[in-house]
This record gives sequence, structure tokens and C-alpha cells, in this order.
Amino acid sequence: MPPHDFRPISLMTPGTAPVVGVWARVPYPDVPAIDAATLEVQWRQLHAGQGLQTPPPEPLIEGWVRYHRGDFEQAVDIGLLHGSHGLALANQATAVYANYLERRESVRLALFRQVAERAGAQATAEPDNCQALYWQAYALGRYAEGISVARALAQGLGGKVKHSLERVIALQPHHADAHISLGAFHAEVIDKVGPLVARMTYGARAETAIELFERGLELHPDSASGLMEYARGLLALHGDGRMAEATRLYEKAAALKPVDARERLDVELARAGLSD
Repeated sequence: MPPHDFRPISLMTPGTAPVVGVWARVPYPDVPAIDAATLEVQWRQLHAGQGLQTPPPEPLIEGWVRYHRGDFEQAVDIGLLHGSHGLALANQATAVYANYLERRESVRLALFRQVAERAGAQATAEPDNCQALYWQAYALGRYAEGISVARALAQGLGGKVKHSLERVIALQPHHADAHISLGAFHAEVIDKVGPLVARMTYGARAETAIELFERGLELHPDSASGLMEYARGLLALHGDGRMAEATRLYEKAAALKPVDARERLDVELARAGLSD
């Protein structure tokens, strides 16, 4: 199979949602309340990691309200009703749900594959669409973690992730999440194949990873996920010698006040990481 041939797998029918049964709910009662009015007022804060995003058109407002409340399945349904205009919502809600809440590994991987396919097709049709490029890279990166990074690199997925994220940053230099994700890519590849092979084969460098993490957090300093990714990157690159710094990053993430359901999930992950 060619490295970028994403054929449908058993849980998927092209153009439809995977058969996942009942979607899990966010298990915390203190998810911040979001409605249409607060969405408009807090839009930039809610999307601070994704550069300069404009508020959604009227038909998608309810979908984004659902997403930020943690009603991910309903958000996906609304997004898919609106064709290409709703794909950013559908892909983000699917990817976030799969990453944080789906416990069945086969379904989780199927969801990431679906996001990668949808976003990849949109990026082919709209090469400058940062949302499509970013969610394609995010989904492929999480899928790679699920099948093992070494196997994913052998399939050529690493190059696609790296290219998509670099393209996002070129088009949208204020996209904090893309900086963080690209930093994580560099760190993960170095950790898995070693610094020499990583540099020669994938152009991955430890100093570049640190620069990307720092820039991402400069753009969005209150990103719980970004703080945790930086912490994990430091440990992947330098081992226990950076444990104190990694712990401080986790502590900062755990102390943040979440603004929506995803951030509530991130804060809980940070607290769990500190207790391990």
C-alpha cells in the first residue's frame, strides 16, 4: 500500500461516521457553561491556539456551542450537515473526542483515520485551508501514536504531518497549536529513532523542537495541552534531567481555569500526570 493511501477500514464507510455506538460524555459536572452569547464574546479566547479565527457563521453557532460544552457527537452531526463549511467543526470535535474520551482503541483509530481522510481531501481541494491542514496533521499524529511511531514513520506518515504543520505555520504564523504540534513531532521522532537518523531523514532537531514549543507558548501561554506537550518533549529529548522543569509545566497546566470542555479534560490530564 502506498504510504499515503488511506483506504476505508472495517469500521468506516466513506462519507459516513464510523459505527461507534454511544459516544462517551465528559465525566465532569463543572464544565464551563457556554451559550451563543458567551461564544461570541469569548470566541478569540476559546480559539486562542488556532491563530486569528473569525467567529462562525450563524448556521454553525449551535454546533460550536455544543463542541465547547463537550457535546462532541452533536457538534459533529451539525458540522457534517453544512458541507465544507462545517468540516472544521466536525473534524475538531471528532479528533478531540477520540483523543480524550474514546476508550476502544480500534474505534479511536478509526475516528482519527476518518478525520485524516476528510481533512486531507479538503486540503487537496483548498491547499491554503489551515484548519484542514492542521486537523489532518493532528489526526495523523495521534493515529501514528496508536499504531507506534516507528511503524507510522515507516509508512511515510511523519513526512505528511511535518509538511502539513509547516504549511500551517507559513500561512498562519500565529497558530500556536501548530507550533506546539510541530515541536512535539521533532521531539517524538528524535526519541524514537535517535538524533542522527532524525536529523538526516526527517530534519528533526532538538533545538528546533524547543524553539517551536517556546514560540507556541509565547502565542498561547495558557494552553494546558501546550504546557503538557512541552513537558513531554523535554523528557523525550533530555530524560529525567529535565524532570523538575517538566513537573513545573504540568503544575502550571493543572492550575489553569478551563474555559471549555476540552480545557477541562486537559486540566484533569495534568492533575493525573502529577499524581502518577
